[in-house]
Amino acid sequence: MEQFAPHPNSRFEGFYSKFDLPSGAHIALVICTVPNATQLPPHMVSFTYYPRSGSPIFQREHWVSNISRTTTGPDHAFELKTELGSMRVAADSSTKYDLSTPDWSLQATTLSRTSWYPGLGTKETPEGLLVHLPLPLHWHVHTLSSPTSFTLAIPSLSLPEQDTSGTAHVHQEKKWASSFPAAHVWVQARNNTGHTGICLAGGKILGMHAFLLGYRSPSLNLDFLPPFALALPFGIAPFMSCTVDYHARMFTLCISNFFYKLEVKALAPREGGWFDLGSPFSEGHRRNFCTESFLAGVDIVVWERRRWWSWTWTEIRRERFEGASVEFAGEYFPGRGKKGE
Repeated sequence: MEQFAPHPNSRFEGFYSKFDLPSGAHIALVICTVPNATQLPPHMVSFTYYPRSGSPIFQREHWVSNISRTTTGPDHAFELKTELGSMRVAADSSTKYDLSTPDWSLQATTLSRTSWYPGLGTKETPEGLLVHLPLPLHWHVHTLSSPTSFTLAIPSLSLPEQDTSGTAHVHQEKKWASSFPAAHVWVQARNNTGHTGICLAGGKILGMHAFLLGYRSPSLNLDFLPPFALALPFGIAPFMSCTVDYHARMFTLCISNFFYKLEVKALAPREGGWFDLGSPFSEGHRRNFCTESFLAGVDIVVWERRRWWSWTWTEIRRERFEGASVEFAGEYFPGRGKKGE
């Protein structure tokens, strides 16, 4: 849990929780702080209720006065606290949310954790050993899917009864360091059984294109990260290719290492089902810097090289995920900053 806990010296720190509710709806909860912001709002709590159909979307952004980050016990237990309430993470990695406003309230407690790669030290974070480098941005996935007891209220909406209380599943992430990259993409999907999924993030960083990707299933677990998931300047990328087509709301990525190759295609509807979020930079939060949809379809194909010296790939798996998440941000999102000015 070390990387999920606060990094007090980072210029920004953002915690993202995506709840999959019983009706097929979702909640996106962001708690993010830029402690030394120079111009723009420094502390954000963003709450988005996203119906299964993608409409109507309920969203509130709260520019709170402060977000305190406090260590509360051994083994990196900590609390994030604002005037809206708190998010507390215990030493056993369980998380308790207790947030309330006149417009919405959420109380939830995670019941278990599905870490990035259990029991393998630095591989518990997508970055592996890269997490120790002074990169402009770090990304950590705390849990891929955790069953969570919850109670939800949104007085202005007539919520499906099963979304007012019960058991949901939550995906938890965190980003921290200096600032968001100039452009990035994020894709997250999990099947109905909760045992198979994919999660990736990446974009422009230090003049290059880099990605982190994990595919999980009961029989096959794959990770791709630099140097394989890396495109150098002038298009030098022997192991990776990608396309970002915001006009078509499509993203494709192909990454290989010496033994496996994975192809990803994410496609979301062009109209409807999109919501914007602010992103942290040194001056504070730039509003509407990224946009997300939870209506994407994600197709993956996995190939294996049966002999390491051979150039021949054999297809071994195909997966299709519905109701997946995709995000375009920065230079990949032409509409950035055009709303809420």
